[in-house]
Order: sequence, then structure tokens, then C-alpha cells
Amino acid sequence: MASTGVNRHTGRLLSDWEHVLQSIEVILSTRFGDRVMRRWFGSNIPVLLGRNMVTVTFVRFYAAVGVALTQEPRVELIRISPLSVTREGHAGFLIELHYRPRGHLGDFTVEGTKRITVSPGSGDRLEVKSA
Repeated sequence: MASTGVNRHTGRLLSDWEHVLQSIEVILSTRFGDRVMRRWFGSNIPVLLGRNMVTVTFVRFYAAVGVALTQEPRVELIRISPLSVTREGHAGFLIELHYRPRGHLGDFTVEGTKRITVSPGSGDRLEVKSA
């Protein structure tokens, strides 16, 4: 059974990996406590945006991604690698994941490895794309 949903920007149907990408983007860009009935949904990443790019900020980012991705049962974190850091203070990351397409149904069989990039989007939102 494929997971399906609706694209939050266009209203078109999403399924499988596209649906997972949107889910990851929502989780990473939502602050804990922003959703009234789901206080523990989201991540600490929005709190880290705009902070000085020092070692401790990167470590906190890595930890925040690791904790946040436990909320998406269709993926399992393998590793996070920095892609780029600019003078303007923007950073891009490559995240490697085990893809478990039926994880939301309790079947955690891995069906391959996926790679995504996380980078600053427009405004203060994050952009999540397949690599």
C-alpha cells in the first residue's frame, strides 16, 4: 500500500517518495509547540536558523535532524554531511537515509538508500529535495 497525500503548495496528489519528502520538509521546518494538538511534532531546527555558524551550532543541527527524523517512520537516518557554507551564512547539507516505504504500516523493511539535500529556501523556510 502506497502512502499518499496532497501537496501543501499546489494541491496535487503526492505518493511514495514525494510524500516522504514533503513530510520531512514539514517536520524539519516546524518548531516544537507550533501545532496545537501535536505539541511534540517538529524539530529544533527553526530555533537554530540565524545563529552563528560555529561548531556547536552544527552539532546541534545534526542532533536536531536526527531527533526530528524519528517522527517519520518511512526513513532511517544514515548520515549527514555538509555540502556548502557561504559567506552570507547559508549552509547546505546532504542527508542519506534508508527508505522504508511501508514504515507507517509497521513494516520497516529497507528498500534502498535515498539522498536528500536541505538548504535555505525563500524567506526563513527550508528546502528539501532529492539529491
